[in-house]
Formats: sequence, C-alpha cells, structure tokens
Amino acid sequence: MTLALDPVVRTTVPATLNTRVPLVTGETVEYANLDHAASAPCLAAVRDAVDEFLPWYASVHRGAGFASQVSTKVYERARDALRRFVDARSSDAVIFTRNTTDSLNLLARAVPRHTSVVLFDTEHHAALLPWRGPNVRRIATPRTRLAAVSAVDSALAECPEGPRLVVLTGASNVTGELLPVREIAAVARKHGARIALDGAQLAPHRRISLRELDVDYVAVSGHKLYAPFGAGALVGRADWLRAAAPYLAGGGATKNVTEGGVVWHSGEERHEAGSPNTVGVYALGVACEQLSADWSAVTAHEEELLGRLRRGLAAVPGLSELRLFDDDGDRVGTVSFVVEGYEPGWLAAVLSAEYGIGVRDGAFCAHIATRRLTGGQAALRVSLGLGTTAEHVDRLALALRQITARGARWTYGKPDGRWAPTPDPRAVPSFLR
Repeated sequence: MTLALDPVVRTTVPATLNTRVPLVTGETVEYANLDHAASAPCLAAVRDAVDEFLPWYASVHRGAGFASQVSTKVYERARDALRRFVDARSSDAVIFTRNTTDSLNLLARAVPRHTSVVLFDTEHHAALLPWRGPNVRRIATPRTRLAAVSAVDSALAECPEGPRLVVLTGASNVTGELLPVREIAAVARKHGARIALDGAQLAPHRRISLRELDVDYVAVSGHKLYAPFGAGALVGRADWLRAAAPYLAGGGATKNVTEGGVVWHSGEERHEAGSPNTVGVYALGVACEQLSADWSAVTAHEEELLGRLRRGLAAVPGLSELRLFDDDGDRVGTVSFVVEGYEPGWLAAVLSAEYGIGVRDGAFCAHIATRRLTGGQAALRVSLGLGTTAEHVDRLALALRQITARGARWTYGKPDGRWAPTPDPRAVPSFLR
C-alpha cells in the first residue's frame, strides 16, 4: 500500500520517493527509508510550495516592499496553520522555534520561579534535560499505562504549593507506544498543574487536539513533519510566555529601545528575536495542512504497515522487541529491537550497504529508556512514514533473516568509530564530489 495511489492524499508523498542508492555490490536499489523518527523527508507538496515562494522571499514584519508584505502574510498564515493543526485555543500563543528541543527549552525558561516539574525519566532528551533544580521530579516509568497515571498523581500530590507542570511525550521515540495523555492531563488538573506535550513523534502520525487532550502546551518539529527546513513551534497558553523574559534578546522582540532601557513586545514576537526562518515556517505550515487533509488515510497506511513489520520481525531468530509497557496499547509506526549476538551498529551498516535500507542504531537521544529496556546496550530502530511501502518492510525482514542465517557478504570495520563497509566502493551523489 502506498499513499501515492490515493488521490485524496496524493500530495502527501515525500519528494524522495523512488530515490535509488548504491550498494557495495555495485547495484542500485530504491532506498527503503525506515528512519522517519529521526527526520522525515520533504513532502513533494512542501517542496513545490517552497519553490513557488522563494522568488517572494524577503524580510518580515518591518519591510515596506511588496515582497516583504508577501513574506509577512506567509509567515503569519503559517502561524494560523499551526494553531489549526493542534486545535489550539484562540488565546494560545504560537511561537516559531528551530525544533522541539528549542521549544521546550524556551518553555523551561518561561515557567514561573519555583515551578514544580514532574516527568518520566524515559523521555527524549529534548523533554528530559531542560528542567533543573530541586523541584524537578523524575519518575521511573512504570510497566503499565494505568500505573503511569497513578505515578503522576502521587508525584503531584507531593509537590509543594505553587505552580506545577507535567512534561509528557505523546509517543515514545524508542518504542512508538502512546502515553495516556488525556488521563494524565485529568490527574494534572486535579492538582492544579499544567501539562506540556512533547509532540515530536506524535504529530506526524496522529491528529493532536490541545482542547480534546486538555493540555496546555505542545512542541513540534518541522523536520519530523516532512518539512525539513529548520523550523518548529511551541503552541500554548500565553500568560507564562508573556510574563517571561525574552528567550533571545535582539531585534524583532523589541517594541522600543532607548538609552534608558528596552520595552519588549508582549505577544509571540517577544520570543522570536532576529530574522526568522521564514522559508522553514512556511514549509512547516504547508506540511501541517497537507497532513490534516486526511488523517484517516495517514493512520490506515501506517497501521497496515506496522502490523506487517511486527509480523516480519517476529520471524527473525533471536530478535526481541523493546516495550515500555506490558499492555500492548496503541502505538505509532516505530519499533526498536535487539538481535541476540549482533551489535546494532554492525547490523545497521550491513542493512545500508547490502540492502539499501536506512535504520537508526544507538540509544536514540533517550539513553535512560533505551538502556533500561536493553539491559545497558544499544538497539536498532525502525520507523515508518508516508513514503514507506510494503516492499520496504518485507525487504527489512528478509534482510535480517538472511544476515542471521548466513552473515554479511562484505567486510566491515570502524574506521571512524562507527561500523562501515571496508572498503566502501559506493559513490556519493555528484553534488558532493
């Protein structure tokens, strides 16, 4: 199944579909990109929109020229597109950033002093690391979703009086499992806490509604959302953001500067100092509109391939799939695993060099989660996206069976600390020569 066959979502096809890559054997093969959780390729519709916009690219908000006016409209319409994409409240701020990491660091700088922060220790580093101080409570992730809700409840009950914030991922970037966001939000409300959602892995796969989930903030990354042009966003309640010092000091955040001091903007501009990434913001807005066109088709495509993938992996000798929770609940198209007797980095190199398959090995910027689930080792991660096909999934399962049965057909070493073919006869694209 491929979304390219569905006229409703024809424009949600990655521009990289049908890209061919060289193998060490001298052949070429269609690239099986199974690393969407790291960065998703650009949608064809996004690429086309950016190409159409580039002749009009200019400064935003302060230029009198016609191109500047066009660019300003593009920038602000993208803000509206993000607000619709996450079903934000009309009073919510939409602040453009570089990515989810940038967004959550911005929020960490904006929370009131002495805010108690509660989060699971298995979060992605973008959500785990920005929070500092004695009022940060890291909870060891329980083995069931119900226990996770109870753990947040207990942690919030122990927090001192004052502002409280729960930081939670929507979908694990290690296992793809969905967290019980709505249930945890209800617990947060009981204790007068706000909740910030790391939506990096959830947003490309599922519709997000701030209102329905009853969360206060969500952070997303364009490079996960098929808009790899360096933009992200923080969307959420404006009061803490309005009261906080500007995230960056500089032009655009200032209302007036005199010899005696500075008057800062109070709206979104307060945290958007400097010339913004207008092209990236536009690309992000277009990608959000494309994904929103038919969520049912996006979800059906992924669910069919995820089932096929897990069945194929189950047939690989010695393969163990990683899971946060014992209960097999809803998940997006991400699966991490280990294969007994095989180093993940070596497997990833063989899959790339001999089969044209791109996967991720390591601890996935979630070191605590990955190493806890593997007993201290690295793992291999496969993640699906809009351009994934049944052939890609089947090729991976076949490749793993062949590698575990007969080994590699080439020699591999660590010339730069990572596994790679030795020698590597594959030629880089001509633009790199």
